[in-house]
Amino acid sequence: MMYSIDEVNALLDDMTETFPEALFHGLNGGVNLLEEVLPDEEFPEGEMYILGEYCEDMLGRYINLYYGSFAALAEREKWDRDTWLDELRTTLSHELTHYMEALSGLHALDDQDAEELERWRLSDWERRENPGTK
Repeated sequence: MMYSIDEVNALLDDMTETFPEALFHGLNGGVNLLEEVLPDEEFPEGEMYILGEYCEDMLGRYINLYYGSFAALAEREKWDRDTWLDELRTTLSHELTHYMEALSGLHALDDQDAEELERWRLSDWERRENPGTK
């Protein structure tokens, strides 16, 4: 099932209302759904996408979610409505956790993300070196 960016934006708007309002306090740039596909350049093309990111810069604090990345995975993996909702909720929750940790001066989720990406990189390298394995 494929949703348009407008449909995903509506799903996301409804979803954000189910989170406690306090989680968004100080997130002055809000949650943005951008059209871009954001492939992770450290992986072969089409294998890994960045779905979202917490940003803190001169524009403030905000979360960007990448519709094109979600759509690429949805097309490849034949997502249904429940999968769309689950992936959006999981990604939004993940980025809100980055935001909360940044406010607290913590970085446990950053460390966990780096470790997980390194495991993916190693398994990808192993698959390329040993094509008969998964």
